[in-house]
Amino acid sequence: MQIVTLTWQQTLPIRHQVLWPSEPPEYCKVEGDETALHVGVMVEGELVCVASVYSEVASKAARLRKFATLPAYQGKGIGTHLIHHLIDELTKQGIIYFWFDARASALSFYQRLGFQTSSELFYKNKVPFYKMHQNLVVKSKLNSPI
Repeated sequence: MQIVTLTWQQTLPIRHQVLWPSEPPEYCKVEGDETALHVGVMVEGELVCVASVYSEVASKAARLRKFATLPAYQGKGIGTHLIHHLIDELTKQGIIYFWFDARASALSFYQRLGFQTSSELFYKNKVPFYKMHQNLVVKSKLNSPI
């Protein structure tokens, strides 16, 4: 399992297949994709999981969008591995608030990772969602005096 940096275009096939297969592929493009961080997980040379993060540096916040894992690879810890990687990277950058809109069907997955709901149930294109977040602890760049 290898985490790689991607272009937004490389994320589209998995975004489309997993998240919005009934919509045209261009529906999966997000405003801000050109400047966001896009990462993925490769397993035996195949891209199987993607995520995009849109940072708001001034407010020390970041938003996860279009996080998707191919169905054959779900439940194997790949998405968890990628979320942990993102949290580590965001805390190194000084981000203290990580948030996203989570599909209701994935609520327990995110709760196991320490995320909390921060909204009532709402719908996007007839799909139920919750806003979720986690307050991150910024990792000190200083060594312990011990």
